[in-house]
Amino acid sequence: MSYAAYSEDQRMVAQGVRAFVEKELMPHEDLIEKADKVPEDLFRELKKKAIDAGYYALNMPEELGGGGLGQRLRAVAEIELGRTTRALNIICNRPAPILKACTGDQIETYLKPVIRGERWECFGLTEPGAGSDARQIATRAVRDGDDYIINGEKIFITMAMVADFIILFAVTGVDETPKGPQKRITCFLVDKCLPGVSVSPLELVGNRGFKSCSIALEDVRVPAANIIGEEGGGFAIAKSWIFSGRVMLSANMVGLAERAMGIAAQYANTRRAFGKTIGQFQGTSFKLADMAMEIEATRLLVLNGAARMEDGLITQREASIVNLYGSEMAGRVTDNALQMLGGMGVSKEWPIERMWRDVRVERIWEGTSEIHRDIISKDVLREFPA
Repeated sequence: MSYAAYSEDQRMVAQGVRAFVEKELMPHEDLIEKADKVPEDLFRELKKKAIDAGYYALNMPEELGGGGLGQRLRAVAEIELGRTTRALNIICNRPAPILKACTGDQIETYLKPVIRGERWECFGLTEPGAGSDARQIATRAVRDGDDYIINGEKIFITMAMVADFIILFAVTGVDETPKGPQKRITCFLVDKCLPGVSVSPLELVGNRGFKSCSIALEDVRVPAANIIGEEGGGFAIAKSWIFSGRVMLSANMVGLAERAMGIAAQYANTRRAFGKTIGQFQGTSFKLADMAMEIEATRLLVLNGAARMEDGLITQREASIVNLYGSEMAGRVTDNALQMLGGMGVSKEWPIERMWRDVRVERIWEGTSEIHRDIISKDVLREFPA
């Protein structure tokens, strides 16, 4: 645990969130791992505890009932929330920042109820044929009087089974641009209870209890008043969510990796072989040194990325660097931790095998490692033209 890089406010937030995670969330990890779900009564109980403790909607404006944390403070909270499973830490819901763009009746119908814990949202962007290249989405929304008729499919949508509504992106037309035809993408608030919406859970590797789903939409009628922002302005307002998601994913990875390192170090200090603890062997001790170095480097990247977001200065390249390094760091740390534990590392009696399995997807969602490298390299090449 390293608070050396934190301000006094950051240190207080980190210590408070860590205490909540260790007392209220971590004790339920084994139950959820075995059941592959969070029981409804437990979900409600933990949500109430998070609300009472002030760790619910902590990224939402204070004047609307949220925690009011800026990006700098949220980042250290996310590090501590990352110490437990996603199925548990998501109960302390941090609503999609894009909801802050709600206006008029949308505020009372969607934004405020989400902040109060009365409603839940999910983010519907990814499709079977459009993942990292989101401009390839095919879901269509056709104007019909004061409504739009939406048809399409979304996939890998987190927590759609418990959501009350979908923040959904659809194509509402095509614009001619100097670069050729470009899809006009619009963001809608779609109530899940509407006729034509169906949700199915997906069976995926890792993150048990943290459900990803597919969503089918067949002739779903949605009022034009449910557009967030302007028609065709979906990507413009999505940037806040995309950049925030990438930086905060990496923050979660710092917490997870730090916990994995602690488990491995304690094991290395007690497991004996050939007359001494395995931590005294260079093959083990150097792994711990590399873990500590990479975790601290990621922490600093996260803190800098959060500061850049809060100041409105972060670039796509910077967000990709934070995401790429953090997601790959977590893979290396959990893999080395598992190796250090040997046979116990792959035993379900220890949390390391779960952590190792859970982090694999971190190099895929929020943009694959390959996409982030493409973004970064293209920006470097533009910086140094021939």
